[in-house]
Amino acid sequence: MAHRIGIDLGGTKTEIMVLGEAGTPLLRRRRPTPTGYESALRTIVEMVAEAEQETGPASVGVGIPGCISPATGLVKNANSNALNGHAFDRDLATLLGRPVRVANDANCFALSEATDGAGAGCGVVFGVILGTGTGAGIVVNGAILEGRHRLAGEFGHTPLPWPRPDELPLPGCWCGQAGCLELYLAGPALARDCDGPDHTDASALPARAATGDETARAALNRHANRLARALATVTNLLDPDCIVLGGGLSNMAHLYAELPGLMRPYVFSDHVAPNIVKAKHGDSSGVRGAAWLWPAHNG
Repeated sequence: MAHRIGIDLGGTKTEIMVLGEAGTPLLRRRRPTPTGYESALRTIVEMVAEAEQETGPASVGVGIPGCISPATGLVKNANSNALNGHAFDRDLATLLGRPVRVANDANCFALSEATDGAGAGCGVVFGVILGTGTGAGIVVNGAILEGRHRLAGEFGHTPLPWPRPDELPLPGCWCGQAGCLELYLAGPALARDCDGPDHTDASALPARAATGDETARAALNRHANRLARALATVTNLLDPDCIVLGGGLSNMAHLYAELPGLMRPYVFSDHVAPNIVKAKHGDSSGVRGAAWLWPAHNG
């Protein structure tokens, strides 16, 4: 099949995209994601059927906010709880009557940017999503690195490195651990750090800081420093050719200017010049990466 269908199954929306042989988008649509497991499957099947009526037969790849456990074959770690404990890939393949490929949505984001996005041509790409949550994916020589337990890239649930005295004690996370990066780096976390527990939208903070709002400026400085420490740890482990930022906070221009310098004291090297870039495909990267789970010619 020359065409590839990508599905991004999110908590609130389900998106479909059809890519042509050269990676050209042929169709892109969205629907609200239903709350139940069976209804989510039906929605995907309907969207695939409608797309194929317009563009012809295609392979199907799906990005989900979790992963398929290699131990059980069931979805685990999905923040869309309806998916957890189900054989999503097998159930969807049965309904569609063909094989499907399923990967974590952050892995799909990284694959998209490594294939024909901001990280194209790089050997090792670390893609970070800084949105309502914090996730990441790793692509090495064009292939997703999932790991033995499919845990590779669980960036948001690693601890804040080199915590400072005023950052202690580390706060508890919903996952059961303390000090997870998601508690510091996600958009709602930045908003709460600036304006208190009832605030979840950080989008206006850069504009506020630019007009002299010292509270906003201080929160942005803390966020950038924490992100720099986190990415320095990644650099010490992977030494990526490229770090691609996605999600809503990737639109904060100061990060690209400040992060390389903030990272340097924490990277174990005599010289380091981190290559940190903004995602090329924006909020299309996840669905594009799901389509890229299949090669151009797959029968």
